[in-house]
Amino acid sequence: MNQHPQRQQAQAPAPIPVASTPAEARKLAEVLMEVMSALLGVIERETELVRAGKVREAMRLEEEKSALSRRYMVAVEHLKTAQKYLAQVSPELLATLRRHHDTFRAMLQINLTVLATAHAVSEGIVRGVNTEIQRRNIPNTYTAAGQRAAPGPRNMTPLAVSRSL
Repeated sequence: MNQHPQRQQAQAPAPIPVASTPAEARKLAEVLMEVMSALLGVIERETELVRAGKVREAMRLEEEKSALSRRYMVAVEHLKTAQKYLAQVSPELLATLRRHHDTFRAMLQINLTVLATAHAVSEGIVRGVNTEIQRRNIPNTYTAAGQRAAPGPRNMTPLAVSRSL
């Protein structure tokens, strides 16, 4: 038997292409704008579905949203490496990218607000249901002074929630 475990070779990350011509810099910018546009489309659909209360349908967009988010991060890294060159060769393209990115961030903020609101509403519903269940399970007892007695921990029944839809 071989007593030395085989070493797994770690794959080196692919090198980030550096733009050395105006055409390459423009291509990097175009890729980023395409990814941002595609991601915005998915985010807008998700926002509309969550606003309409169709959370299950919105959750189906998760894979596509994740894949586009990964592509976005890669494109941003590529553009960061080419930013100096792009600023020298094509400052107007860089300005256009910044405007497009500002719009992208604003739409992302709207999406995050909608998702946070949906989360808060659903949490409020679950807490309300829990309060009602606890109220019904707690016996009505009174102290010697005629005040309602606070329930002890024995009277509290845990609430189980399935997170799958």
